[in-house]
Amino acid sequence: MKKFLKHFRYGEKGFTLIELLVVIAILGVLAAVVVPNVSKFMGQGKDESGLTELHSVQTAVTAMMADLGITTITNPSSTITAPIQDMTYFPTTSNSDNVSLFGTTHYLQKDTTEFYYTCIADGTVRGWWTSSGSGGTAGYCEIGVDPAP
Repeated sequence: MKKFLKHFRYGEKGFTLIELLVVIAILGVLAAVVVPNVSKFMGQGKDESGLTELHSVQTAVTAMMADLGITTITNPSSTITAPIQDMTYFPTTSNSDNVSLFGTTHYLQKDTTEFYYTCIADGTVRGWWTSSGSGGTAGYCEIGVDPAP
């Protein structure tokens, strides 16, 4: 240990101001490169999760229609003025069974979602999200069409 300490002379302990400034400059350049890329990936993750959930809801609607042997469903948009998150109201069949996507059939595992959905009579599902300050129809941005919030 004494041999190691002999290499240091009085006043030569620690880092110089120039060395510290160089390290801070390198960290600043790295931060300037990393921060924009991270925010880009966060928006892309929101978009990908929306597309995944939209696919799951579309698959559930298609499975319900195939199980019941129907070609049309009642359009929840006719009774609800905006896209909905509550899957207990989305969609119901037009026959006397009145089967929904969530309930005793369990085509979907959860009754609420992060995103909003509409459906037309042929079973085509469209997904939406809301984002403050975003464009879209009535404050909604369409999944897969509008840029991620």
